[in-house]
Amino acid sequence: MESIFGIPVAAVIGQVIIGLINGSFYALMSLGLAIIFGLLHVVNFAHGAQYTLGAFVAWALLEYLGLGYWWALIVAPVVVGLFGVLMERLFLRKLYQVDHVYALLLTIGVATLMEGALRLNFGVSGQPYPNPMSGGLDVSVTFIPWYRLWVIGVALVVCLGTWYVIDRTKLGSYLRAANENPNLVRTFGINVPRMLMLTYAFGVALAGFGGVMAAPIYQVSPHMGANLIIVVFAVVVIGGMGSIIGSIVTGFSLGVIEGLTKLFYPDGAGVVIFVVMILTLALRPHGLFGSND
Repeated sequence: MESIFGIPVAAVIGQVIIGLINGSFYALMSLGLAIIFGLLHVVNFAHGAQYTLGAFVAWALLEYLGLGYWWALIVAPVVVGLFGVLMERLFLRKLYQVDHVYALLLTIGVATLMEGALRLNFGVSGQPYPNPMSGGLDVSVTFIPWYRLWVIGVALVVCLGTWYVIDRTKLGSYLRAANENPNLVRTFGINVPRMLMLTYAFGVALAGFGGVMAAPIYQVSPHMGANLIIVVFAVVVIGGMGSIIGSIVTGFSLGVIEGLTKLFYPDGAGVVIFVVMILTLALRPHGLFGSND
């Protein structure tokens, strides 16, 4: 079969790959948001800016220190995570016991300041970042660059590994218990504030990691996170606020749906995710994988 509904098979496969690439970033970003909201009950609107920060750290490491992509994959998430530690200790920690809207407003302010600072120092035009992998896979009907396959594979491994740690290990049970019953967890000698701080740092480090992987595909610009964060919030809502597995499954799935929509109905590609979100909220307000509890 050379075509599907009149569309060449190569074009369909190409759009599925593009959808999986976008879905990789949707899944990574929404996973970090789900962790932070599920365990800390903080709607982290600064997540897009922290994703941008990861990309700019990767670019700066190459531009000023000559450290390439593989170093950036390690260093940039650590830098973004340390920024998260500072933000949690100085600001968010004081807001856990008050209405969640205060933390939301704080993170909106932080995002605005971060994007403004990057725009002031680097301008609005994007900075190029070289592709760390040459060549690709020829599957006869289309050509898939190795780096695109790498992004999909690594994102899937990181997402599933994170889900396993949080849902299937003793560390994950401590994290969940620290949020639900901190006094009980303290009786086991666990430093609850430190655990919550590290949880936030890990969530934003995932955003920084996503920013590094995005740098060779998209131009590194101050607006790259702002363009993504609204879509990612829609993904989180569809999957279920705080649902780890929901963020992963929904992120990849919606990336593919968006990619195929660009092929079969281009005019609807920009809104298809939001249409799905509206239908989900109407039929299942707590999300596809969320809980009523």
